[in-house]
Amino acid sequence: MLEEIEAYLAFASLEKGLAENTVLSYQQDIQQFASFVTKVHRRKKWSQVKAGDASDWIYTLSDQEYSNASLCRKLSTLRTFVSYLLREEKIEKSFLELVTGPKLRRKAPDALTISEVERLLDAPDLTTPAGLRDRAILELLYSSGLRVSELCDAKLQQIDIASGAVKVYGKGSKERVVPMGFQAVIALSDYLDQGRPRLVKPITGSGCFLSNRGVPISRKTVWVIVKKYARKAAIEKPVKPHGLRHSFATHLLTGGADLRVIQELLGHADISTTQIYTSVEAERVSTAHEEFHPRSKGKADW
Repeated sequence: MLEEIEAYLAFASLEKGLAENTVLSYQQDIQQFASFVTKVHRRKKWSQVKAGDASDWIYTLSDQEYSNASLCRKLSTLRTFVSYLLREEKIEKSFLELVTGPKLRRKAPDALTISEVERLLDAPDLTTPAGLRDRAILELLYSSGLRVSELCDAKLQQIDIASGAVKVYGKGSKERVVPMGFQAVIALSDYLDQGRPRLVKPITGSGCFLSNRGVPISRKTVWVIVKKYARKAAIEKPVKPHGLRHSFATHLLTGGADLRVIQELLGHADISTTQIYTSVEAERVSTAHEEFHPRSKGKADW
């Protein structure tokens, strides 16, 4: 069964051009399923796998307290893999035809308030190279709505300070050019002039954001950075790097930006992915009406 998995991952990476992190995620999900059907149901070939095997896998993961979103993602990965097996004639019939995943209710992502964002951005100590770097990271995540992987992979040649834009390569290596806000340009300029040169080591390449070892910063480190400054800024709600991307989109929509423009800036392939932010705005409007309109007083007591 391993041979088909490796062939599919090579296909996903080389022919479909999927990002390394996406391929790694596919690998983990498919190998997890393969391990389950091998150990529990004694399957040795993909042609032996049955619909009940997949259902058992989903139920088992559900008992292990995987979220519905994670279960749906894993099942979606498996469906893509099964389509490949059918196309390569490794199986005659899909074993997922009758398998349904949990109902997934998409909820609006958590976004910071503008005040919370300002406190977060003001938290780094700008007298140190790491502080200059961290301020530039936070500003760029919020100002341009970058994914963490896009920020960590950014090279110096992708940054255009003069025009205030950054070129990024998103999912599937899709290229897009995203504008940077004025404050982000200033923070990035300060980091490139005064911070990055002090982090450079003999092994340093063209990566923009460097760790203390002089290599491109990792996604895990960005998580630590965001958590650190959220605590320093006394923000009580959970704050993740992706939360700054959500805040970027939510604040643009609140300010009147067109949903199609936000879709392009975020690099979403489908507008339905971006539409989740409309629920955030609808909730904000409803809350404002409830709080300030004189005929809404007492609504909470109904």
